[in-house]
Amino acid sequence: MAKWIIDPTHSEVHFKIRHLVISTVTGSFRKFEGEVEANEEDLSDAKIRFSADIASIDTNQEERDTHLRSADFFDADTYPTLMFESTEFKKKSDSDYTLQGNLTMHGVTRLVEFEVEHGGGMVDLYGQTKAGFDVTGKINRKDFGLTWNAVTEAGGLVVSEDVKLMASIQITRQA
Repeated sequence: MAKWIIDPTHSEVHFKIRHLVISTVTGSFRKFEGEVEANEEDLSDAKIRFSADIASIDTNQEERDTHLRSADFFDADTYPTLMFESTEFKKKSDSDYTLQGNLTMHGVTRLVEFEVEHGGGMVDLYGQTKAGFDVTGKINRKDFGLTWNAVTEAGGLVVSEDVKLMASIQITRQA
């Protein structure tokens, strides 16, 4: 069985959420790790594990990041890690897959599904075998107990319920 690990220097994990229903806030997790195990060369039988450090959340605005780490949202002191473990990685075409698995966040685990595009694979300048993937999906934050919100004077919500998740992941095959 081949084991692969995420190369964090060539990978990114992002999210987008609507603010005041008129604009989008983009954030990322700066610290994360993961691994893939597979027997098949095309990784179609892959078992995937991923985790992100909640304290590493970054929306390019420190006050907002502090609020997101607080008990109003992620409660990073109580729930320091976001985790994902695959239950199915299904090949749809040469480069497209569907990824299903259990996402655990804020102490709640839910089955989620992502679309995955395989960007290809190659051997780098150092003789390491690499593969790249773009992962996209959407979750409802309230499904994970992230229920904080506020209402504007006009009656609108400050933060939407739907969160778009995107990751560009490069993995390295281990010897």
